[in-house]
Amino acid sequence: MTGDPPSRPLPRTPRTQLHRMRERAGRDRADLDAVLAAGFVCHLGVVVDGAPRVLPTLYGTDGDTLYLHGSVAARSLAESPGATVCVTVTHVDGLVLARSVFEHSVNYRSAMVYGVPRTVTDPEEKLAGLRCLTEQAAPGQWDYARRPSRKELAATSLLALALDEASVKIRTGPPDDGDGPDAALGLWAGVLPLHTSWGAPQPDPLLPPDLPPPPHIGDRAAPGPVTPR
Repeated sequence: MTGDPPSRPLPRTPRTQLHRMRERAGRDRADLDAVLAAGFVCHLGVVVDGAPRVLPTLYGTDGDTLYLHGSVAARSLAESPGATVCVTVTHVDGLVLARSVFEHSVNYRSAMVYGVPRTVTDPEEKLAGLRCLTEQAAPGQWDYARRPSRKELAATSLLALALDEASVKIRTGPPDDGDGPDAALGLWAGVLPLHTSWGAPQPDPLLPPDLPPPPHIGDRAAPGPVTPR
């Protein structure tokens, strides 16, 4: 017998409790998993030398752990053990164009994760975490490309952050002023969707001319010919 997986409500904390637009809150762990699964670039907020810094970096998930790539953050956190970070992931799905500028908005899916990360030092976990990052961005690439050497592994910084404290916000739908006084203005209003798709693979100019992209890369591209050299 099959069915939907059991609900796992996201724990509420003072940092994750929404005070505005509460109706946009995602309240289940499945909402968080969906936002994280849809991307592979996050923004990591840390304090470096006493000042805030937000770093774009790659991420991958493995169960209840978020793995993050980032040497600058790792150095800062090594100097400030126990420091809390904030990781954000945002996907823009469209512009919401209303009849008045005040009512303009964005359709989006976003997540914020708080916690005290740890630097991954165990070689086996570091390999597993780097596999998560690689597969999150390019499924199939970990088994296709050469794995990191011991020297490369030692030179790579990886952070692990538990997904214990997180919030999710989602906005969908049309503008909110369709039943207000501005509806009488006779202006167009609606949503301008934003879609992201992969283009045709562009080969390294140094590749042999008869070497095609592997299926896990070529199959992700939008329909069309491979970009010529």
